[in-house]
Amino acid sequence: MSKHIFGPVPSRRFGRSLGIDLNKRKTCTLDCVFCQLGQTNHLTATREEFVPVETVLSEIREWLEKDGQADVLTFSGSGEPTLHPGLGRIIQGIRSLCTLDILLLTNGTLFDRESVRQAAKQADMVKYSLSAWDQESFEQINRPHPDISFSAMLKGLAAFRREFSGRLFQEVFVIPDINDQEEQMRRIAGLSEDIQPDRIQLNTAVRPPAQSWVKPVSREKLERLARCFDPPAEIIAEFRSERQSPTRINEERILDMLRRRPCTQEDIAHSFNLHPNEVAKSLGELVSQGKVQTTDKDGISYYIQNQSPGTPGD
Repeated sequence: MSKHIFGPVPSRRFGRSLGIDLNKRKTCTLDCVFCQLGQTNHLTATREEFVPVETVLSEIREWLEKDGQADVLTFSGSGEPTLHPGLGRIIQGIRSLCTLDILLLTNGTLFDRESVRQAAKQADMVKYSLSAWDQESFEQINRPHPDISFSAMLKGLAAFRREFSGRLFQEVFVIPDINDQEEQMRRIAGLSEDIQPDRIQLNTAVRPPAQSWVKPVSREKLERLARCFDPPAEIIAEFRSERQSPTRINEERILDMLRRRPCTQEDIAHSFNLHPNEVAKSLGELVSQGKVQTTDKDGISYYIQNQSPGTPGD
């Protein structure tokens, strides 16, 4: 059974995406307040081979032989993919196996390192995050490892843009009362002009975030903020009216489990042998439908069945 690939899962932006996870659970350079996978367990800026390169390639090879039906192979999962020093070798190995597009989802914090840029530029598409405008806002929103600086990250992203010939996407995660004012968004837009991504996309907390106080921004506000960019940013937040339902079997299994007892996201993932990304997507849908709500106990988020289905939980 595969341990380092998952899906394919549906993506409104990229089609059917096979996920590739190179990390131990929640190993990242950041501890973002909005992360749908919860708080970072291992905050680090040190690159480490958490899984052997050949193990990942073997799982992809087996998947290609058995199924191989996807639109894109996506490096994402339980943390920051560029922390794996074998990223470039894995991409090269995939190129020898198939012609599917390769997408790298990254926070961009390590792009000041040439070795990371050399690996990342082998992908067809790269999407990075930029939701702050200075070191203070960066620390408030993204809570970086002490060795990660906002200015170095910006320089790295600009250098990567000069070197990368593929498609580059920027995601801005909008949080009420932190970065949802037009003045703040214009400052982010100014930084984006220096990087020159091909597209800029606005997102918000439509799935349960790491910190329960992080709430979504309305579509109307996102539309106003999108106009701070030239050309206007694209809104990618999957609001309830736009959502495709999660895989029906996952939804039913999760609800059946929550009828019996409250569970964390990790409980659900472990019980059904699902990847945390798949669980997060399904839970986000169930919360928006009002079938499930969250409750905090000792700083840990638990999911419970909503006793009044049809009304989104708090």
